[in-house]
Amino acid sequence: MRDQVTPLRLLPGEVQAQDTRVVLVREVLAGESVSCVAGRGDVDPVVLHRWVQQFVDAGTRAVTNAPDAQAAAQRDRFLAAFAHELRTPLAVGRGWLDVIADGDLPPQQLDSVMGRLQKAYLALENRINDVELLVAASLGRLTIRREAVAASALFEASGLHPQSPSHHPAFVDPDLFTRVLRDMWGAANLEPAPSTVQVESHETTTWTEFRVTRTGSPLSPSRLQGLFEPFDLDDDTSGITFGLYLARALTVAHGGVMGLEQTDETLVLWARVPRPANHSTPPMKGT
Repeated sequence: MRDQVTPLRLLPGEVQAQDTRVVLVREVLAGESVSCVAGRGDVDPVVLHRWVQQFVDAGTRAVTNAPDAQAAAQRDRFLAAFAHELRTPLAVGRGWLDVIADGDLPPQQLDSVMGRLQKAYLALENRINDVELLVAASLGRLTIRREAVAASALFEASGLHPQSPSHHPAFVDPDLFTRVLRDMWGAANLEPAPSTVQVESHETTTWTEFRVTRTGSPLSPSRLQGLFEPFDLDDDTSGITFGLYLARALTVAHGGVMGLEQTDETLVLWARVPRPANHSTPPMKGT
């Protein structure tokens, strides 16, 4: 007689039990179809299928104690690119310090040189802060201080101006999420220069969505792919940048998801963060 198969029963646990993404994945693993769960959760079925695969792959690696070769390769690329990025401000600072040490600097140029040194130092400090933030997000050690903030207040704090006001709440860490919005705006303004760039936000049943829409000349497929690579090397003179790699990590740390859609004339970058489970939030800031 064949052994009986015990039906899969997912037990409540401590690991992000209320995370919208994990809830949807667990529903699929419990036997529901991807299409049904995706429709109910307002998620693209392709995205949900990827989450399920990543969830299973991560569990398999944990059970078998197998290393993640892709993560190791990405880490090596990241470290090499980060070292490259640090060399520029360090070289600038050392060059001007050598000039000062040699006594070849005219007194009237001292203020200008000190300004250059300060700029190089700030660039170095900002890059290190970015990496610390990225590492904390990637390791799940980033502290997210969520609060209900009017979407319009987040746009204003980011220096962005939607065409129509967005007074609905977003349940996010305002300090971190304004970084997400600024990085999305920067990505939408990459060369070739766009005709227009607009921002907006709206609510769905499950998510609060922020969108940055670019019209005009499209970005190349390689540029689009590079947006989500850490320290991707630009093909112009802007050097090595984070692109949307950090912005996506911060969005994921909020329990959200980031993506893009492009046609011949329009590029839409979007970031979705979950609404509270009961769709009620504390009194909003910024209203």
